[in-house]
Amino acid sequence: MDNELQGFFDNDGTPVNPDLVPKPSLCISCKHDSDPEQEALCNLNRMDQQGKSDFKCEAYKEK
Repeated sequence: MDNELQGFFDNDGTPVNPDLVPKPSLCISCKHDSDPEQEALCNLNRMDQQGKSDFKCEAYKEK
């Protein structure tokens, strides 16, 4: 299945590189920041809130 799409995409289907999405300071102080099992969820949350003035994360747990 060489035609399968992988990765992250915005609402209009444009690929999004999660490495280019800014990481809020809240994420840096979170214990999930270095957890590979949480990486996709964290990236989705950051992408969803990109450009908003107030970042919120219900999964935040202090290191």
